[in-house]
Amino acid sequence: MAKRVSLFVTCVVDQIFPKVGLAMADVVERAGFDIDFPEAQTCCGQPAFNSGYREDARQVALHFLDVFAKSEHVIVPSGSCTSMITHHFAEMFANDAANLARVRALEARVHEFSRFLIEVAKVEDVGARLDDVVTYHDSCHALRELKIKEGPRRLLSRVRGLELREMDAAEECCGFGGTFSVKFAEVSGGMARSKIDSIVRTGARTVVSIDSSCLMQLQGALSRAGLPVRTMHLAEVLANR
Repeated sequence: MAKRVSLFVTCVVDQIFPKVGLAMADVVERAGFDIDFPEAQTCCGQPAFNSGYREDARQVALHFLDVFAKSEHVIVPSGSCTSMITHHFAEMFANDAANLARVRALEARVHEFSRFLIEVAKVEDVGARLDDVVTYHDSCHALRELKIKEGPRRLLSRVRGLELREMDAAEECCGFGGTFSVKFAEVSGGMARSKIDSIVRTGARTVVSIDSSCLMQLQGALSRAGLPVRTMHLAEVLANR
């Protein structure tokens, strides 16, 4: 019998990129798992947390803990949201023993999408095909806090017809940083322009990442520059046949 997994789609995916959530569900089902989508889910609390509204973030986090308390696995299409749950929930509840225990019980069951496929599902080839030249952007939270680097590249290497070309600045920030891009728009824009210069040098037609927020930032910069380069979440690539 297939195991049942819960999807946490994140605010950005829910409100702006729902096709990423659908692609993730398709790939996870193809890997042999049943899908559960708790409709009461909202946010992980990261925007409030990063803006200094810690009590508001705690309330959102408590709701998350309630919604996913019984989930065997929680899959997240975002390195930053996964990092918030698995790294920073514990920080918020450090002086609250009862809720800290709930955090510890759940955090080991929360997985970023690509890591779930490789480490839990033990699947690297999901039967995907994409005839394209792509480059991969390492999002900051995924790379620096979750130490995710080779996994997405291994999954891309199994996609038929796909050629992966590495950027010379693959690990550099895109400049989004959540509220950073609003508070420091000029700096954010400069970082994005530097990043797209690196993308263009690869000759790739598509930029892939595991964070839709980064892709939103990059797509905006690419569009403003009039460049014929698109962005795709890793889930969309793996769902393609």
